[in-house]
Amino acid sequence: MSLTEDKLIQMYTTMVRIREFETKVEEFFAAGKIPGFVHLYIGEEAVATGTCAVLTDKDYITSTHRGHGHLIAKGGDLKRMMAELFGKKTGYCKGKGGSMHIADVDLGILGANGIVGGGGPIANGAALAAQYRGTDQVAVCFFGDGASNQGTTQEAMNLASAWKLPVVFVNENNGYGISCPTCKSMAVADIADRAAAYDMPGVVVDGNDVVAVYEAVAEAVDRARRGDGPSLIECKTYRWRGHFEGDACTYRDEAEVQSWMAKDPIKRLREKLLEQGILTEDKDREIRDAIARELEAAVAFAEESPLPAPEEVLEDVYA
Repeated sequence: MSLTEDKLIQMYTTMVRIREFETKVEEFFAAGKIPGFVHLYIGEEAVATGTCAVLTDKDYITSTHRGHGHLIAKGGDLKRMMAELFGKKTGYCKGKGGSMHIADVDLGILGANGIVGGGGPIANGAALAAQYRGTDQVAVCFFGDGASNQGTTQEAMNLASAWKLPVVFVNENNGYGISCPTCKSMAVADIADRAAAYDMPGVVVDGNDVVAVYEAVAEAVDRARRGDGPSLIECKTYRWRGHFEGDACTYRDEAEVQSWMAKDPIKRLREKLLEQGILTEDKDREIRDAIARELEAAVAFAEESPLPAPEEVLEDVYA
């Protein structure tokens, strides 16, 4: 797939939208206006953006506990997302799911998931359905480095390979499973090496380079649509915030954080587009002003929406 100037601007806009949404969530959570837990995606925007830019509305994704970026990149509605975070009835899950359980089946978003490693089997199910129906749909499974050690993830990759399912496993390796660095939780340096055990391609990419992510995912999606089976793409990236909001991050060195912040995926793309004349300062301001208005409307919608009624507590609960 060739990257047009319009596509590059679209990806830049998506990354900025994710960053600004998460920054707003950080602000409101700190003010005590958002209940429960939130796990922010700041710093990892290129992975969701580059991946979802390859997909169509008919393709599927399964997400994680750190899923706001995936949902936005796949086309999720900011108003309904913000309302869900505020626990309001107008949210995607009527205010009952919160940050970790947003879904929009019409957009192929099969749900964020509070269970680490829970997305693989779901992605396989969607891919099997597509294979059975004879469509060219693809399912993308986002998962973290911690989830890569879960049996569900390994079982999903094994089955996807055995049945040649149209799945792309996108690993977001941000270096930490909660507070445990990957060097202490696995012997391999690259999670992508594990693909060899399942006879599928395993590729490592710079997860802070949205173009590199896009190109790797495009190749994997083409392979899946042809019926050649799954792929594993490991995106090396970094979360700027803690595992969750409120995490003191005492397990990380500040110099390490600053070194990764210097590799900001949004700044990198912005500078590249400005240099190539694809983006101008005026266009950048226009994009950011539009997103600011969009977020202002989303927050107003969330704040003004009603809470679920107490008698609705057991509705839509299936387990």
